[in-house]
Amino acid sequence: MATAHDQAVLQAIFNPNTPFGDMPDLYQEEDLTDDDSAFDPSLVSQVKQLELQGVSAAEAGDVKTALLCFDQAVKLLPERPSAYNNRAQTRRLQGDTAGAILDLERAIALSGGAGRTACQALVQRGLLFRLGNQAEEARKDFTRAAELGSKFAQQQAVMLNPYAALCNRMLSEVICKLRNPDVSEME
Repeated sequence: MATAHDQAVLQAIFNPNTPFGDMPDLYQEEDLTDDDSAFDPSLVSQVKQLELQGVSAAEAGDVKTALLCFDQAVKLLPERPSAYNNRAQTRRLQGDTAGAILDLERAIALSGGAGRTACQALVQRGLLFRLGNQAEEARKDFTRAAELGSKFAQQQAVMLNPYAALCNRMLSEVICKLRNPDVSEME
């Protein structure tokens, strides 16, 4: 029986252009945390509650309420990166890519490029860069997030590596020919 990793490798070989998100346990990030010890614990508690409300509102499709919750969280603790990261997602849902990138950059800067929020912000910004056809910027963000432990980011960085894509395509063709030796090259 194939492991989840084996299945992911086969998926990448036979379908090199498909997303890697169909293997849920494969992309568990390391147990990253953010250090909130510099903040007043009661404020952190309030901000976390606002963020939970914002996430719930966004999941329910109430983007306006979600944005208000994240704005309040940012106002309460403007030096804590998590609310910026969450607000970026909400802005993206509204179609405000530029605003989302600004929030992600702020989250990355405030986190010092370390911890859970930095990892998530780098992945999100990488995805936005990728959607904007900025492959090199996306690859850099995915590489940094992979260094923080994101398996998803690691796979994205590999996919954006032109040599890896070429190798995957060539290997896929070889395996396809081995599986179907009777199919002519002209087809």
